[in-house]
Amino acid sequence: MKQLLSFLLVTLLTFSTLNAQNRTYWQQHVDYTMEIDVDAENHQYSGKQTLVYTNNSPDVLNRVYYHLYFNAFQPGSMMDVRSRTIADPDQRVGSRILGLSEDEIGYQRVNSLTQDGKPVEYTTDGTILVVELNKPIQPGATTTFRMEWDAQVPLQIRRSGWNNAEGVEFSMSQWYPKLSEYDFQGWHPNPYVGREFHGVFGNFDVKISIDKDYVLGGTGVLQNPNEIGYGYEEEGAEVNRPRGDKMTWHFKAENVIDFFWGADPDFKHVTAQVPDGPKLHFLYQQPAVVEGATDEENARYTQNWEQLVDYTIRAFEYANENFGEYPYPQYTNLQGGDGGMEYPMGTLITGSRSLGSLVGVMVHEMYHSWYQNVLATNESLLEWMDEGFTVFASSETMAHLFNREGGNVHAGSYRSYNYIVESGNEEPLTTHADHYNLNSAYGVAAYSKGAVFLNQLEYIIGKEDFRNGMLNYHKEWKMKHPTALDFLSIMEKESGMILDWYYEYFVQTTKTIDYGITSVIGDENRTAVKIDRIDLMPMPLDVVVEYEDGSSELFYIPMRIMRGEKPNETDMKRTVLRDWPWVEPSYTMTINKPASTIKSVTIDPSQRLADINQENNSFNVSEMLND
Repeated sequence: MKQLLSFLLVTLLTFSTLNAQNRTYWQQHVDYTMEIDVDAENHQYSGKQTLVYTNNSPDVLNRVYYHLYFNAFQPGSMMDVRSRTIADPDQRVGSRILGLSEDEIGYQRVNSLTQDGKPVEYTTDGTILVVELNKPIQPGATTTFRMEWDAQVPLQIRRSGWNNAEGVEFSMSQWYPKLSEYDFQGWHPNPYVGREFHGVFGNFDVKISIDKDYVLGGTGVLQNPNEIGYGYEEEGAEVNRPRGDKMTWHFKAENVIDFFWGADPDFKHVTAQVPDGPKLHFLYQQPAVVEGATDEENARYTQNWEQLVDYTIRAFEYANENFGEYPYPQYTNLQGGDGGMEYPMGTLITGSRSLGSLVGVMVHEMYHSWYQNVLATNESLLEWMDEGFTVFASSETMAHLFNREGGNVHAGSYRSYNYIVESGNEEPLTTHADHYNLNSAYGVAAYSKGAVFLNQLEYIIGKEDFRNGMLNYHKEWKMKHPTALDFLSIMEKESGMILDWYYEYFVQTTKTIDYGITSVIGDENRTAVKIDRIDLMPMPLDVVVEYEDGSSELFYIPMRIMRGEKPNETDMKRTVLRDWPWVEPSYTMTINKPASTIKSVTIDPSQRLADINQENNSFNVSEMLND
């Protein structure tokens, strides 16, 4: 009966608004071939793109959409207006877009577009290109788009651009006309307002022609290393650069959702190999030339990049073992951007940091290759499944790399979550990334509450089932755009529990957890401990009783709607008590020992429970009896 109930509930979840698609799953496919000619002096380029699009959906498509991200970096754009009107603007943006001159703005201007050799009608609407098809794309059919466009790279403000704060010349992300994703929820032509992306899996064949003194890195595997040199050539190979003022870098990447690159004349290129893993590339300025930094500080920044190599190897080894194997042949850490931003097979990160900060941003962006660029959830709608899962894995990896394991390594995420709850500005995790009222509310929800979601889930189902679930989630859903309910289904299978209630409370609402021990009353034979559910969200409880003789005992209170119980995670004797129906506001547990033998009673000493008031979670019985 337990298995039947679980099956029925999971089946109902499958047809919810976050349809898990387990029986009718499909995803679109794209193949990009691009030739880019860069005018480095004027920060402009021209592009030719052939895009082969396969409609694997059951739907007939009469229209397609492209993203033209660089158009956001113009006065009056949605990004500009939002940055100037939100109550807590991102200080990296603020009013900077409004002040851009004509040679500093960004743009992508489509000059021609054909479908299967015939021109199509298209209109540019801010950062979205709307294309009316001449011939509908039938289910299972493939069509070919050919486009020519011109672009100007914006002065570096947010993620993309030229001349970032550390003097890196080109940070090229969101740089090409990118086809919008179409999935079971339809098209996702989200304007570029602030954050988060969603992309179609496909193959990229990209040729970038740029002045010979530039060194490039990014997504994909370089196809002509012996022409390029700069440390890319095979060991001992002769470098044969073509004649002329420019050189063409040819990259290929398979089964990725995006493509980024960066370039600077002063980049040093270093490689390393992860045992049984990818080849690593590091491109950073040497010497460092951070504006306003002393020579000593710049020298230290360079040393930190040199040390980053070993930390990256160790981080990949830890991630492969604990969160699933990285599936691509290479990964690039490239100095650039305005902080840290993830892309397939690499990241842009700023380098003027302490060693700990540099390793921290590397680890964080690296894990996006697990939870965004490989699993590739719709980051705009499920930002917490990318950022939150990344924060969770990053915290554990940093503790491992710097020997800080022990205790709750996710305590910082809990503190941030408590802060936003107390502020009254919390919004549900189901809020679209661009539609939070405050940037701070988005940040805490996506990063902190997302991480708390995982650590608390481990508390609910137990460490072993949780860890197996994380590995199986990556194995079963890599390169498939999973939803929240796909993840939940994995965890239900691992634990044998019903977990829909957890998602509904913690993700879809802002209801909070607060349990308190309100009384301890005993006689010569037994002691009654009364626990109240003070706030609205129900949870199972671990209650630890410490005795005066120094021993401890665990009392476990499952929830009835879980239809199961987690294994004992401790070395303590554990007593499983009767289920707590969530409608009952209070629960009394009985300890078959007199109160005089009890020192204290504590709810969840592991502090994985996101209880917003810890002060009422412990009851000092000895102190009560001595008063």
